[in-house]
Amino acid sequence: MHRAAASDAAPARVVAPARELFIYYKVRGAAAAAALVAVHALQQQLRAEHPALVARLLRRPGEADGLQTWMETYSIGAGNADAPNDEGVDAELQMQIERAAAVLAPYLASPRRLEVFVALDRTR
Repeated sequence: MHRAAASDAAPARVVAPARELFIYYKVRGAAAAAALVAVHALQQQLRAEHPALVARLLRRPGEADGLQTWMETYSIGAGNADAPNDEGVDAELQMQIERAAAVLAPYLASPRRLEVFVALDRTR
């Protein structure tokens, strides 16, 4: 029985950093239930149009002055065959997410603030 030596294994391929979006904003506590339905519908629609898209919704624990802090995250699933590229959420998809999020305006108590991060640990 021949066992492959560790040096026989293909080296991990380092790929370009993948862009991920982090979008945070304030929601009025009184509007939270309706906002939750709206965000879930928005993210479901985006995932249907982009099967490789991973969309999450997070909330900071607690409330301050009747406001909750929410965060949406968007990334492209690593190794997903449906991924259009290795760069993650590209500028075109980012614009589509922002346009689609206009439906959330009635629930927001602050502007949506978008931050872009790249993963430092991507290998294949």
